[in-house]
Amino acid sequence: MVRPRRGHSVARGVIRRGDGYALAVSKLSTATKRLLLGRPFRSDTLGQRLLPKRIALPVFASDAISSVAYAPEEIFLVLSVAGISALVYAPWVGLAVVAVMIVVVASYRQNVHAYPSGGGDYEVATVNLGQSAGLTVGSALMVDYVLTVAVSISAAASNIGSAIPFVAHHKVLFAVVAIALLAAVNLRGIRESGAAFAAPTYAFIGGMAVMLGWGFFRIYVEGENLQAESASFELHAEDAHLYGIAFAFLIARAFSSGCAALTGVEAVSNGVPAFRKPKSKNAASTLLMLGALAIVLLMGIIMLAQKVGIKYAYDPESQLSNTPEGYQQKTLIAQLAETVFGGFPIGLYFIAVVTALILVLAANTAFNGFPVLASVLAQDRFLPRQLHTRGDRLAFSNGILFLAGAAIAFVVIFGAEVTHLIQLYIVGVFVSFVLSQTGMIKHWTRHLKSETDPDQRWKMTRSRIINSIGLGMTGAVLIIVLITKFAAGAWIAIVAMIAIFVVMKLIRKHYDSVAAELENAEWDGVLPSRTHSIVLVSKLHMPTLRALAYARATRPDTLEAITVNVDEPDTRELVRAWEKSDVTVPLKVVESPYREITKPVLDYVRRVRRDSPRDVVTVFIPEYVVGHWWEQILHNQSALRLKSRLLFQPGVMVTSVPWQLNSSEKTKPLTVDHTAGSTRRGYDANDM
Repeated sequence: MVRPRRGHSVARGVIRRGDGYALAVSKLSTATKRLLLGRPFRSDTLGQRLLPKRIALPVFASDAISSVAYAPEEIFLVLSVAGISALVYAPWVGLAVVAVMIVVVASYRQNVHAYPSGGGDYEVATVNLGQSAGLTVGSALMVDYVLTVAVSISAAASNIGSAIPFVAHHKVLFAVVAIALLAAVNLRGIRESGAAFAAPTYAFIGGMAVMLGWGFFRIYVEGENLQAESASFELHAEDAHLYGIAFAFLIARAFSSGCAALTGVEAVSNGVPAFRKPKSKNAASTLLMLGALAIVLLMGIIMLAQKVGIKYAYDPESQLSNTPEGYQQKTLIAQLAETVFGGFPIGLYFIAVVTALILVLAANTAFNGFPVLASVLAQDRFLPRQLHTRGDRLAFSNGILFLAGAAIAFVVIFGAEVTHLIQLYIVGVFVSFVLSQTGMIKHWTRHLKSETDPDQRWKMTRSRIINSIGLGMTGAVLIIVLITKFAAGAWIAIVAMIAIFVVMKLIRKHYDSVAAELENAEWDGVLPSRTHSIVLVSKLHMPTLRALAYARATRPDTLEAITVNVDEPDTRELVRAWEKSDVTVPLKVVESPYREITKPVLDYVRRVRRDSPRDVVTVFIPEYVVGHWWEQILHNQSALRLKSRLLFQPGVMVTSVPWQLNSSEKTKPLTVDHTAGSTRRGYDANDM
């Protein structure tokens, strides 16, 4: 009998040099991962990764704060349809948005104290309104988070494109790269991403404060007559005959577009577990700071833009006249900075840079909120369980990657156009607002029934009043948004929510059915009556001999070798060689008139099982372990299909017996011990 090569244990089937190809690839991917993400963190260091308020503010507030860079712009854009006379309503529309924001912030401060676990609106709706309401909130927020990334990055591309023509002509490419980079930063961990994003966020807040302060100082203190470049342009109405209901509809649409400033508020309630202790108090303080900053910046930009006479049109070529030749409309923020810092280009460039940065980083709010929400949903078995697991850096890596992929899809489909994407925006967040406030009202009502302490009852009553006002206002906004934006694209977001809702229901149904199947299954404890081992043979060579030796070592009741007759001359040669050898295991030839390999083997195994249903059949498959990727293409293909089919056969075990080729030893991978039965490769396709 031909002996195996030196250094390979036949009886134990232990691999000391391993699968060269697979482990070499594994080492390369691991090294790349460590280079991009850094060293892994131990689970017991999670508490050290929690956020202080100074880092939590830019992490969770960047979305809401950055929205002031495009929410006022959208208000001006919608009002421009009715001409310059309609722009006088911009401050009033802004005040309406501010009123809603105050109520929403006050309402969510109640949420973070009542439900600090990180489930946010999903948990509030599920606990108080039931599973379907919770899933509605979950699907709505997931869509909103995806659109937050798409809108923020697209807005950044537009702002940068105002200064860099290349970006303007390749907005989709810029957006895709920006999302990928943002995902990579977040994969390094929440604390690292927060520290990286803190400086740009605070720089934007400081830059906007300086611009607004200096602008109002020049106008009201020094008495200067500041005028934007576009102030001298004539704005023509797209429809000058808007009266009554039509004009009210226009104002409502401007209001619904301005409500984009409210997105991101809900992210704090979902991210309470990321705060340092006392978690609820710190989250509530962050919410208050977020609301105050967003309100001041939003109204400041609207008031200053109106004061300097900025005209911002949906279609500049047809709506604006008296423009210089080759005029390209700049963003509202860029026009403000150009007016306020006229003669001081550094200020203009600084505002342009920090605005672009905050818009890119605004998506970071979604990258912190979405993975946490997905983890909670996965824990409740509504999403794949992989989304519940933290990665090497204690971030929810799978959720981050899923969000990045979905956002890239929206950016590509809609060409990174903010005007198109924003029509889909904020529907989801206001659906969650409404259900969350409804749930909180029920929460306080339930607790008031059992509470006897007068002070506590007063606090609960006050909280219920706040949530009731929040429900009324957010419900009204949701109706306005649906009416004004449904035909313009909001229906797409609604369809996406329904689809996610249905998918989550189906996932939960599957997990429940599997759990019930495993729980109800009874194990009688009866061992198999006999074990029947089958070794697949193509040639009488080293891999075959090793497989036979290992099969004998398992001491089966019966042992046989089979080969599939796909080529008559080769089969005859194998039989002659087998008879001349000292191998004592009988060889059976399985006919295959259609030159198949998989079906004849399956049929033979089924016959063995049918003759002895209580026997266990173990199929041993010799395999080649290769060291180069291209060798894998040349070997181990048919067996991969065969093994995948055998796994579906009851009472059948599949054991791979590896044989390392010389190329696998040259790879010198990490030392890993595997039993022969755990190696994943396949039978040589050329041998069968």
